[in-house]
Amino acid sequence: MRLNATTLARLKPGIATPRYDRAAIRPGIVHLGTGAFHRAHQAVAIDDCLARGETDWAILGSSLRGTQTRDALAPQDGLYTLAIRDSGREELRVIGSVLGVTVAPENPTVLLDQLTDPAIRIVTLTITEKGYAVDLGSGGLRQDHPDIVHDLANPQAPRSALGFLVEAIARRRRNGSPPFTVLSCDNLPQNGRTLKRVLGEFATLRDKDLAAYIADEIPCPSSMVDRIVPATTDADRAAISASLGLEDAWPVLGEPFSQWVIEDRFATGRPRLEESGVEFTDDVEPFEHMKLRLLNGTHSTIAAVGRLAGHDFVAQAIADPTIRDLIERYWQCAIPTLAIPADRAFAYTRQLLARYENTSLHHRTAQIASDASQKLPQRILSPLRDCLAKGLPCGPLVFAVAAWIRSCGGSDDKGCPLPLNDPTFEAWTGQPDQRSTAPQAVVEAFLGLSAVFGEDLPRNAAFVDDLQAAYRAIAAQGVLGAAQSWRQK
Repeated sequence: MRLNATTLARLKPGIATPRYDRAAIRPGIVHLGTGAFHRAHQAVAIDDCLARGETDWAILGSSLRGTQTRDALAPQDGLYTLAIRDSGREELRVIGSVLGVTVAPENPTVLLDQLTDPAIRIVTLTITEKGYAVDLGSGGLRQDHPDIVHDLANPQAPRSALGFLVEAIARRRRNGSPPFTVLSCDNLPQNGRTLKRVLGEFATLRDKDLAAYIADEIPCPSSMVDRIVPATTDADRAAISASLGLEDAWPVLGEPFSQWVIEDRFATGRPRLEESGVEFTDDVEPFEHMKLRLLNGTHSTIAAVGRLAGHDFVAQAIADPTIRDLIERYWQCAIPTLAIPADRAFAYTRQLLARYENTSLHHRTAQIASDASQKLPQRILSPLRDCLAKGLPCGPLVFAVAAWIRSCGGSDDKGCPLPLNDPTFEAWTGQPDQRSTAPQAVVEAFLGLSAVFGEDLPRNAAFVDDLQAAYRAIAAQGVLGAAQSWRQK
């Protein structure tokens, strides 16, 4: 029997359920990119708000790509289970804050109508780094991106998040509806400012007056989101359904830790998220840097090094003494680049170690490694640049870059296939064959990938020499042997 509004009362005892009448709640938020992270993070905080009686902040979700989430949640009336797992313990909670999910490519008009509804006061986004069509080298809009080209030519039937947002803003402006707030929840540095910039650049290509309106009236507060959310497997679905006593086709998993920090700038009000543990601030950047550089940077390092060493899961990788030592030294290099006090940053790394060691999450290194070419500039190269500029040690960060390059070679250190899930990188025509190309030529080819490395790093002789040395060591000794010999860097 399927989980839905009718069967909710038949759940096994001990399962937390929505503490409000779902028939009485109304949407106030549209979310673009209704994937697992959103449903294990922002939707949970909104579920708490609804339970406190803030009944006009429910969520309408939309997928800008696939149908999987809609197809799974539609028969469940939007209900799904959040399973919090912590090294052998599991807590289940049914979330009811998502009223439904649409699939934008099937009928763009439906999403545009939702975004144009005056009742919608906030639009949130988890569309991943690549969803913003940002040129990672310049930080500006990729005007040649196929979706951007299409949306400028077809504003009534957009494909991209930017196209939907700008068309909805234009319609609301014509209708005299109040502006909404656009809140990025993605791992982009200065995600609100980045979003505001590319929105403005896109709008300028359509209508300079509209661009001026967006600049003056549409807040895009930055935010920092933090919770580890592994991909749900068939085994997870079966186990959770058995615990529920009902079938849940699309549950999500998460760790106990959850953090959300938001700049407090909203056009037409917001839910009382601070009562859900959300922290509001005038400047989110110090928190964002701490998370991007300490969590996301080491996650990407663990993904590259762990996959080369044959570790499928984060908990396996961090249990390897060589990898753990590398990560500890990585943090020692990254902490001095932060504006957060060093003692607070160090305490955060102690939390991270415990989170990485959570054996119940089964967080796959391959999941973290997806779209790595889009993530590397923000997560690793940004603190690396700061270290180079300040003359600080940065050997572990350079090693992480070399490990990423090696992980793009198609096989791990034992010769087993190492598939990529990085369409942007795979479209690069200059990829060298790492099996037959000399190490120096491999690194030189990668440094020519300006979308990742920019123009400055390839001109930094000290960085290039260290990167060459790290890659040669990995190619010759394997990633674990190289990490041990690289220890003094």
